[in-house]
Amino acid sequence: MPALIHEILGRFKSLFRKRRMDREMAEELAFHQAMMRDKLLHQGVPPPEADRSVRRTFGNEHRWHERLRELWQFRTIENLLRDITFSTRLLRKSPGFTVIALLTITLGVGANTAVFSLIDSLLLRPLPVSQSDRLVVLGMDQGRPQTGYSFPEPFFRALEKRHDLFDPAFSFFFTELQVRGRSSNEKIPGALVSGGYFTALRTAPLAGRYITPQDDVIGGSPNGLAVVISEGFWQRWFNRSPTAIGSKLEIAHTTFTVVGIMPKQFIGADPTTRPELFLPLSSENFINAPESLTKVGYHAWWMNTMARLKDGVTLDQVNAALAPASLPILHETVPDAGWVTRAEKDHFHFTAEPGATGFTYMRFGFRKPLVALFSMCGGILLLACLNLASLLTARGAARERELATRLAMGATRRRLVQQLLVESLLIAVFGTALGLTIAPVASQALAVTLLAGETRPGTFIDTSLDLRVLGFAALVAIVSTMLVGLLPALHATSGNLNEHIKDGQHASTARRRQILQPIMLASEVGLALILVIGAALLASSLFRLSTSGAGFNPKGVVNISFDTDKQALEGDALLGLYRQLGEGLAHQPGVKTVAFARIVPLTHSVWDDEYSRPGSAAHGLDLNAVSPTYFEAMGIPLFSGRDFQWTDVKSSGLKIILNQAAAKLIFEDQNPVGRHVVGPDKTDLEVIAVVGDAKYEDMRTLAPAAGYLPITQMNDKRPSYNAVVKLAGPAAPLADAARALAAKIAPEIPTPVMTTMQGVVDDSLSTERVMALLSVFFALCALLVTGIGLYGTLAYSTARRTSEIGIRMALGAKRSGVVALVLRHNAAVTGFGMAAGLVTAILATKALSSFLYEISPRDPWVIIGSPVALIVIATVASLMPALRAARIEPIQAIRCE
Repeated sequence: MPALIHEILGRFKSLFRKRRMDREMAEELAFHQAMMRDKLLHQGVPPPEADRSVRRTFGNEHRWHERLRELWQFRTIENLLRDITFSTRLLRKSPGFTVIALLTITLGVGANTAVFSLIDSLLLRPLPVSQSDRLVVLGMDQGRPQTGYSFPEPFFRALEKRHDLFDPAFSFFFTELQVRGRSSNEKIPGALVSGGYFTALRTAPLAGRYITPQDDVIGGSPNGLAVVISEGFWQRWFNRSPTAIGSKLEIAHTTFTVVGIMPKQFIGADPTTRPELFLPLSSENFINAPESLTKVGYHAWWMNTMARLKDGVTLDQVNAALAPASLPILHETVPDAGWVTRAEKDHFHFTAEPGATGFTYMRFGFRKPLVALFSMCGGILLLACLNLASLLTARGAARERELATRLAMGATRRRLVQQLLVESLLIAVFGTALGLTIAPVASQALAVTLLAGETRPGTFIDTSLDLRVLGFAALVAIVSTMLVGLLPALHATSGNLNEHIKDGQHASTARRRQILQPIMLASEVGLALILVIGAALLASSLFRLSTSGAGFNPKGVVNISFDTDKQALEGDALLGLYRQLGEGLAHQPGVKTVAFARIVPLTHSVWDDEYSRPGSAAHGLDLNAVSPTYFEAMGIPLFSGRDFQWTDVKSSGLKIILNQAAAKLIFEDQNPVGRHVVGPDKTDLEVIAVVGDAKYEDMRTLAPAAGYLPITQMNDKRPSYNAVVKLAGPAAPLADAARALAAKIAPEIPTPVMTTMQGVVDDSLSTERVMALLSVFFALCALLVTGIGLYGTLAYSTARRTSEIGIRMALGAKRSGVVALVLRHNAAVTGFGMAAGLVTAILATKALSSFLYEISPRDPWVIIGSPVALIVIATVASLMPALRAARIEPIQAIRCE
């Protein structure tokens, strides 16, 4: 064993001490030759005879050197190093090809890695906690296609007691907390967590302790209400002072004591949020006062629930135990017998599913778009590989005589294939390295764009590279090498040696073997056409979606959010505060109209209830509470009746304004103005106007049947409203004015935040915009790559036919005929590829149906226009080599061999 280790170490050393070992071998061989010569001379052999005898005994000196190198070198590694050196030299001699190849692979790898890092972050990456595979997500099957994941507090408390299954079960809810700072309230991303939250996630605090079940009771533990802070909050708020533990924080006008600090690597149970404060779940009635979700009981479905499985318990066992326990929990927690009966008919039961990756609702919204983008990226990578494989095949054909000569001189086909594969490997490795440098930037830009319409506080997508992403990039590099290099290498080293050596660039026999290259080019054209058609469909869909109209005019409209639910004023006094704010804003330069609204359209906020015509069935309406002049500020047309007035108080009778969809739904073709509707708790409301339909949930769905209630008649004690301001000038000065006005009139509320209505509309289309823009970018890249492929392969094949073209022209062929001859090859390949691609695209675009808006996957303009664009690119790419061939001088062409 020591001898073997010594031999292996000696061979490794020889890789870096080649010249020294060659010199030592030469000295040792010379020493033995001299010893033998001296011995022969000592025996009386004449010097000439002694020299001949030494030469006969030792033979060729170079053979000894080769034999000794085989004994102390790693031949495979030596060959690989030689191949790398040789391939690097070849790539350096072809800078144009090398740059194109690297950029093509960089694009394919970078795009795939960027999208995969998003998929990894949202769908695949386990939570950074101990034994994350033991975590499960709890849900409710209510007879609907989609499992329900929002739990009411009584359901969770019942499951929390199942210590036979869970160790433990826990719930969490992310919200924005108002924390009292040095000068005013600040909004901080936070989470309400149950007592078992930190125990289940098994991450030790950086200092202090975390929240326990003793803290998760009404009023907190005997020591008061506890709060756990993040390391980032500790740094920013306490400057990392050790006295932070035990300090007091005023959150929502309630005093909490800091009991622990969590390390920065702790992200919680939702991978897309970064809360800075963790409060006990039982404190929700303080945080959301006066509208407590806990007090509503089973009517409020708001928290997400997970659990850590008890040791020895499997997921199947949990589901088997939850099924029979569901109805008893339902009867125990829901006093409404009718509600329980309906749930029983729907086969209500709790479910558990793997939760190693945590839980986030963003997965449901982004899974399909990300998979679609990943498919496009895969198409770009495949297209890049086909393009480079086609170019390498053309280069290999031009090197057939060289490769055949090397085979004839004793090189094995395996050795040549290895050398050609190393060239492809270098392209793939360097392209992958460049792709990895741009992937984090691209993925972060994608994440920012996708999160543009996200309203949850502290939302975050971690797109950092981890081992899974790096492994994916390595796999892409290996696959790219195989796709790019293997077939061209096998193709270039196949065939009859004599034919290769004799034919050279005339290659009439070789051309008959060129089947692989047209197939790859046709595949490239077909794949490019699929990407172009998909991009055209998504771009057309985005255009129609953005121009379909939201039912209001966002131009020049800004929203200023005021959070007043944690200050002391209530009812009419608070309404007076809002009127003061409105009057102050109205006097700012450029302000045309000021109004207030409870809900900003397209921000995913929904408030609905049932209304009916007296004596008729009730219909669900989307609701909003607005002030006078709201419809004027938003540009929503008032078709009949009158707007709300500040004198529309409860004593003057309850009022409601319907949009056209609601008026038709409730009153059919009758005029609803002046008539009455019955609302919740049998309230009677007079319809005073009908306004235009406006989209409130998203831009894709039709405007819902909606009703508008006056803010002067709301029952909420401390509601928060958004100022809706119509401007005739720039919005930036108004933001400063709003902050100064709020600080003067209501210094105890957080600093107001201003957004433009146009920005809200744009953010609501962020996912569609990302898909459309990226698909168009990929389509343009596909056209460019295809054009490069057609140009490169035709240029190589034309160069190989130089002598043939010269002979044709010497025999009287016209230049136009030469151009047609050269173009004919690419025309056939392009036509065949487009035919196959068109059929495939028509079948494949059905998968895009769910992403399209008011456009068919077989839209005739797209189906016709996309091939036309590809034909133009193919013609331009093919024309340049064809014109170059037509300028060949016959005499020079004949002499080129």
